[in-house]
Amino acid sequence: MNGVQFPDGFRLERLARAHPRKRFRCGEAAVDDWLAAHALQHQEKHLSATKVLLDEAGAIAGYYTLATAQVDFSDLPTEVTKRLPRRILPVAVLAWLGVSAERQGQGLGARMLAQALRDCYEAGNTFAFVAVILDCLNDAAKAFYKRWDFEEVPGRPYRLFLSAKRLDAMMEEGG
Repeated sequence: MNGVQFPDGFRLERLARAHPRKRFRCGEAAVDDWLAAHALQHQEKHLSATKVLLDEAGAIAGYYTLATAQVDFSDLPTEVTKRLPRRILPVAVLAWLGVSAERQGQGLGARMLAQALRDCYEAGNTFAFVAVILDCLNDAAKAFYKRWDFEEVPGRPYRLFLSAKRLDAMMEEGG
């Protein structure tokens, strides 16, 4: 999985104050609210990084937010923690991903997820982590991520993970 190709006229940019965040609507109020009210502030405080996919007119077609965190050794399945120290472990977090309602069904969510995973993979060459984790808002989101080899964290059915080892393999398989 090399650099992701977006349709002609679309471009991915780091979130900036000039982007029309408050006009974004994807059908999930929490996802809309995060972009409108919190994403830029968190980015400016170095808590997360948000990238927006802009269409030909400069409207936000979608976005994703990445962050880092730590999880307790016991919060991850043994296939991830095997041979790791029994302590708090670093993880990459896919905190948010949304596609505008009028752009859903065009494959943009999958392309943005692929790019988010590429970003995590590249960051992992500098800042190590044992897995990419995310929390799903609903069953539809969970089904989407499971198609990308994310698995449930034991005892937390809406928290999913993709091991760093699996992420490495995905990137090497795709080129």
